[in-house]
Amino acid sequence: MPDKESALFVQPGVKAVHDGMESTKRRKFKKKRKEINIKQLALDVQTGSKLHLAKAITLLESSNLDDKVEGQALLKELLPHTGKSIRIGITGVPGAGKSTFIETFGKMLIEKGHKVAVLAIDPSSSINGGSILGDKTRMEELSREPKAFIRPSPAAGTLGGVHKKTRETMLLCEAAGYDIILIETVGVGQSETIVRGMVDFFLLLVLTGAGDELQGMKKGIMELADTVVVHKADGDNVRNAKKTVAEYKQFLHVLQPATPNWTTKALAASSYENKGLDKVLETIEAFRLQCIENGEWDHRRNEQTKEWFKAMILDHLVDAFYGTPGKKDQVSQFEREILQGGITVAQAIEELFKPEN
Repeated sequence: MPDKESALFVQPGVKAVHDGMESTKRRKFKKKRKEINIKQLALDVQTGSKLHLAKAITLLESSNLDDKVEGQALLKELLPHTGKSIRIGITGVPGAGKSTFIETFGKMLIEKGHKVAVLAIDPSSSINGGSILGDKTRMEELSREPKAFIRPSPAAGTLGGVHKKTRETMLLCEAAGYDIILIETVGVGQSETIVRGMVDFFLLLVLTGAGDELQGMKKGIMELADTVVVHKADGDNVRNAKKTVAEYKQFLHVLQPATPNWTTKALAASSYENKGLDKVLETIEAFRLQCIENGEWDHRRNEQTKEWFKAMILDHLVDAFYGTPGKKDQVSQFEREILQGGITVAQAIEELFKPEN
């Protein structure tokens, strides 16, 4: 047997005895959840660490009860360091090139000294809820920039296709020093309306041929926009782009502006040739200064926070309702009875909300 000082020496194991029989089985222990140092994580986020920012966002997005508590504690710790960015929502018709625009625009912003966070609301797989577009791959150059942060958020299961934690993610990015937040919508349903309710400035990307496009475009979406950008205004398309801008200006003139005392602009831009993007930035800056001067900037943010609070109340009530044992089965039963004509919708609601139920 090797000497105890030798590297080959092995300490004998302790034999466990159970009912007279020797056993070498190890006891299984439940892995204890590691508590997070909230104050340290908050400091790490403020240093601009992308790793810790991603960790903080994951904590807030978690459905685990302990994570939820710690996530809100972290957000409260960071709240004094939020609110200093320009929040820009970007939507567009199919094929308008939202991701291409965001990548080129984001790179220009970084060159001008800004830190840019992109929160891309991604369509989700109906099978597993996973993000299927992969904005990081669609914005490859921007994702490599040290002063850029891209976070795709799956839209599954959320009203309007907007991840319910997008607002909180935006606040974390602000605490990490990102002074321009770009939120890309999925471009369908109610997502534009919901994103409009969490940003300062809303940008609509369109293509040339406004005459045909305006026929199919919802008036409501147009009324959300602070600026309409006719995209892909390059090559042989420049002349058509100028014509389309003129048509939009005429159309916007008769619409109610999205922001009081602001005239919605129509501009042409090309991400491919990197033209017109500086004019877009100038327009956003002029908008910011005007809204700060007339008090609309703070007023809009305060109203958005109140609407967020009300929306969270509704979400909580729905979660609490379906979280009550037996409620889901009861709802399914009433659905069948309603379709069979055995009960009216109003009667089913009365039954669902009876105290004994």
